[in-house]
Amino acid sequence: MKFFIDTANLEQISQAEAMGILDGVTTNPSLMAKEGIKGSKAIEQHYIDICNIVDGDVSAEVLADSYEEIIEEGKGLAALHKQIVVKVPCTANGIRAIKSFTDMGIRTNCTLVFSLGQALLAAKAGATYVSPFVGRLDDVSSNGIELVSRIVNVYRYYGYQTQVLAASIRSVQHIIQCLEVGADVVTSPLSSIMALLDHPLTEKGLAIFNKAAKELA
Repeated sequence: MKFFIDTANLEQISQAEAMGILDGVTTNPSLMAKEGIKGSKAIEQHYIDICNIVDGDVSAEVLADSYEEIIEEGKGLAALHKQIVVKVPCTANGIRAIKSFTDMGIRTNCTLVFSLGQALLAAKAGATYVSPFVGRLDDVSSNGIELVSRIVNVYRYYGYQTQVLAASIRSVQHIIQCLEVGADVVTSPLSSIMALLDHPLTEKGLAIFNKAAKELA
């Protein structure tokens, strides 16, 4: 399973890349705003800066609503860097645009997916990735991991090549559950990835080894 980091923070991206566990990056307008990135030129440059750090796919989200505007904006994003994957919302215009991008050879990430039907349309349109939002489904008393599992099973049964990119990850438990149901990719905050390291027996064992090492000195 691939690890993407869900952020626009260059320091966090660099930290994950330095660990050797980073496969890509996902971003969205909210994450850009959180870093104080404003204006189309600044946003485009920030995407390039991210691509220069990570050796993997970087999802760049379109802000347009109409089909024509999505196509125009997406082509511009894809031209920024070979690692850019155009992130398109799962709407009627979005699915139509994904099909057009597929025909153009532009890779896409169909985002804001909350149902198996949406995931099916994204795959039929040729999306490179589909992003079911685990945490947001859990927030409304639905089962986000169950949706990830259903999408994985349907894609494998019918042979769709679209990768299941589990998004809106909130915890270590979410990551492990996505791993268990066969998600191709998980994108999460760096804090959740780092929390995979935490275990009381590791800390306890390290303390014992350190004490023994001092006694041997």
